[in-house]
This record gives sequence, C-alpha cells and structure tokens, in this order.
Amino acid sequence: MLAVFAPSSPRLFPGLALGGLLLLAPQAQAQSYVALMEGQRAIALRGRFNTVPVLHSNQPEEVEGPGLLISTVPGVAIAAETGEAVKMPAYTFNGDFGLHLHHKYFPPYRASISPSKRRTALTLATILINPGLQPVRVTFSAGAVRNSFEAPYLAQHLLGVRPLGPRPWNTGPGDATAVQLLRGRLDPRLSEEITIPPRGRVVLFRTALPALGIANALLRGRSDGPLQVAVVAAKDPQGDEDLFAVMDRGQLAPGRVYLRRISEIHAGTIFSRVGGVALGDHYQASLQHDLDRLGPLHVPLTSTRRTHFGTGDVQVNALASRVVDSSLDNVGTYGVRFDVDLKLQGQGPHDLVLSHPAPIGGRPFTAFRGSIEIRTPEGLQSVHVGLRSGQSLSLSQLNLQPGQPTPIRLSLVYPADSTPGHLLSVVPSSQLVQLQERERRQEMARLNRDTPPPQSPPPALDNGGAMGVRVAPPPQRLSPPQPQVPPAPRQRVVPRAPGPLRPPPDLLRAPAPPSWLQPPPNLEAAPPASPRSDPLTDRYREALEAQELLLRQWQRNP
Repeated sequence: MLAVFAPSSPRLFPGLALGGLLLLAPQAQAQSYVALMEGQRAIALRGRFNTVPVLHSNQPEEVEGPGLLISTVPGVAIAAETGEAVKMPAYTFNGDFGLHLHHKYFPPYRASISPSKRRTALTLATILINPGLQPVRVTFSAGAVRNSFEAPYLAQHLLGVRPLGPRPWNTGPGDATAVQLLRGRLDPRLSEEITIPPRGRVVLFRTALPALGIANALLRGRSDGPLQVAVVAAKDPQGDEDLFAVMDRGQLAPGRVYLRRISEIHAGTIFSRVGGVALGDHYQASLQHDLDRLGPLHVPLTSTRRTHFGTGDVQVNALASRVVDSSLDNVGTYGVRFDVDLKLQGQGPHDLVLSHPAPIGGRPFTAFRGSIEIRTPEGLQSVHVGLRSGQSLSLSQLNLQPGQPTPIRLSLVYPADSTPGHLLSVVPSSQLVQLQERERRQEMARLNRDTPPPQSPPPALDNGGAMGVRVAPPPQRLSPPQPQVPPAPRQRVVPRAPGPLRPPPDLLRAPAPPSWLQPPPNLEAAPPASPRSDPLTDRYREALEAQELLLRQWQRNP
C-alpha cells in the first residue's frame, strides 16, 4: 500500500519501513513517513500564532567559554572565532514579552573531563536594561530556570506515556521549565516583580552550569515601559558588576560554529539555532471532523517546511530581529504553547495519537520528551510523553457517542531538546492495535535476524569401516517424520528444564551418536549402523536430536 501525502509532482522513495513506496511532494521529504497514516491523508490544521515577542537565546547552543551570548541593545559585538563585528538583534520590548534560553557548557577540553573530578563552571545570567528616563516595572506570571543537575535526565522516565502527577518527571531541564509554563506557575525562586531604574539594569536570574551541563529558562512577563534584554556567560562572577562588565566588553562567547556557514543557512541546507526575537508565544487552532464520514483524522503539529505531511501547513513563526548566524525563523518553536481544539463526530472506541516520522537513512532518536494536557468531557489528563522517531503513541482513549459531538483540547508547551514535525491523529482503536501488532512482528523478525546462528558442527565424519556409512551433521532442528502435520516454523530451541536433559529410556538402548557430538574429550568411533534398517535409522536420528539439545544446553550454561 502506498502512503500518499500530496496529489501532484510526486517524488519516489523506495525501501521504506514496510517495503512499499512513498510518494511525496517536492516540499515534503521522506522523513515525513508515519506508518499509522499509511494509505490515508493528513489535512491542514491552519492555526495562528499571536504576536507576543519572545527573546530566544539558543545560538550558539554549545558555549565554550565566557562572553556575550545575545543582546537586544542596538550595537555590535566581536566574534571570538573570526574577529568580525556581529550586529546584535536590536529590539525594545514594551508590554507582554517572553524569554527562552537554552545553552550547553562544552569547554574545548571536554574530551578530557573525568566524571570523578570537580568540573569547572560557567555562570549564565539574564540582564534587563531600561533605556528610558522613567522606572520600568516588570512582572512575571509563569516560568522557571533549570539546569541539567537540578533536573537530570533519568533514563527510566524517557519513553512511553505516563501520568504526570503533581511534579514533572526528571527528564531534563527543557521539560522541567515547559511544564511550569503549561501549568501557568512561576518558580518560587524567581521574583514576581522587578523595578528597573531609569537608564539602569538589573540581573533577572543566574545559574551556575558545570562543564557538560545544560541550562534552560522559560519566562512570561509584562513591562509597563521600554525594556531590553541581554544574556551573558561569565567565569566565577563575584557580583552583578562582573556580569555587567561581560556585557559591556562586547566580546561574543566562543562556540559560534555557524558564522562561516551563513550562505548555507540562507540556502536552507543546514539547520542553525535561533538567536533573535520571535513574534509569537502561543499557537491556537480549532477543527471539526466527522470520523464516520471522513475517516481517521491526521493533522500536523509543530510542522516545518521540511515536515508537514503534504499539507503545506507550516507552523513556524517569524523573527522580528536576528543575529546573522541564527536560523531564519523560529523553526524550533521552543517554549511556544500549542492549544488545539477538536470537535469530533463518530462512535465507538478511538485513540488520540502522537507520532513522529520514521528516520530515513539514520538511527532512531528521542523525538519528544515533555508534558501534555488532554481535556475531554471526562476531565483533564496530564501525561508525560517520551516518543522516539518512527513511533506512534496513544495519548488518550476516547469513547465517542453517536450523534453527540465530543470536544477535545490538547495543550503543550513545546520543550527544548525535542525535534519538531509531529503528527496528531484520531483513529479507531483497532487501527492502532493493528499497527502495534505489525510493528511487534517486525521487531521479532529483526531480533531473529540479528541473533547469531549457533556454532557450526564439524564436517561430516566417515565412520563407515566395512559398512561404508557416512554420517552427515544433523540439521539445525530435527524432528520425527510427521507427514500428516505441516512442519513447524524454524525457531530457536530453548530447553525449559533447569537440569540436564535426559533422553527417554528407549533412546538409551540406541547406538551411540558420532564422536563429535559427545562432550568428553576422548573420541571413540561410533558403532556401525545399517543403512537398510529404517527403525534403527529413525532411532539414530532421534538420538542425534537429543544429544544436540544437550550440547546446546551445555553451551548456554558452561
């Protein structure tokens, strides 16, 4: 069966997950393949972003040392890599605004860092600047700041769908801050209100980041006057003045690997990080769908120009200002709240499913690690989702009543360290079960292919003597002839008994098998056997099978 995402100008890609062919429009890449919607189509969600400005400090993602990371104060800063003057993304906030910060401290000597030794630390700090002549009052309604030592990645909490509970799962700082925005809460360690004096500046927050650590911050605020923002990295600052000095020096922090690849950024051949001010901190969409008449529903969520499932629906907001080595738009949409309202007509059990495209030509990766809220007529569900590329996970089960529209709202704040380009679906529960069973069979087949075959026996031995009977090694699995029953499929033989395998008493009277099957090191010639004696040959074959099972047990339990 073909999965078709666009009606015209197809491009052919062979060898996909189920051995079929995938037709894609030129804009839709092979990475858009999702097995759940095979043979079905996605439709556009067509939501809208608001226009709240948000400063995104994510370029460079990997910071190698102290310096200025970004500033919306008009001016330039000097790049450590090239020595060139880089124009800063000038912007003055006034009213509602947001802040997203995501950086890693990866010093040049990262390869020699020992886990047992104390690591050097880099302090990341955000500075608020008042360019005007009147005091500016700034209030914050929701947000948090976390680093990967306060909110570590715990492997057992990464994958699957779990109830969120009153506290977020420890799956990294990106999720820990996003869930605070999702719930509309402000971390108690942050100030609810700050006043900036005229022509003054204050430090909003700081976090000490040991080497190889990650820091993430998400904040929603409002100012009653003009406001500019800067983010700096400092080495062992003793006070606020040391942080201000880093900003005043105008030296960019090292690690800006994309400064020499500006043309590739504009050509769209590489993906840079976001360094600038994006317009939009909230995306809203609503859709009505009759499942009985139109079939399953598939809509893109956090879609990009590369991954929109043939709908042309690109959910990426624009940048009002940017650094020259930033991506051209807010392609990651990190920190943006998504609210999707669905009004569904249908009947029977259905599932609300989140998917991510299967990787083509690469290894699977964790594509989403964050928190989602689902509101149905039964109430509010809060779940943590760990989704790998190529997976489809049920977020919630829906029992739709005929003739009764069912409202569903899905809400999330898109967390850092996730990969945008997801698919949101409502499908009959039987369709998801069929997919899961097919994937289970494929995984079992893969494991069987990857399992090394048992050790090959020695070549056939000529025990003929006067009789001239040549005994060949037995096949991998032998069984008594049963013409009336089709042969069982080939599978690994795993003895169930914990003790040594004992053949039946009648086999103890059978001739001994060839010497290469006997465990003792001293080889002895097997007694001759008559090729014309059918019952004896049958017993001999059964003895070989019993000894083969015994030999395999010894190999597993030496």
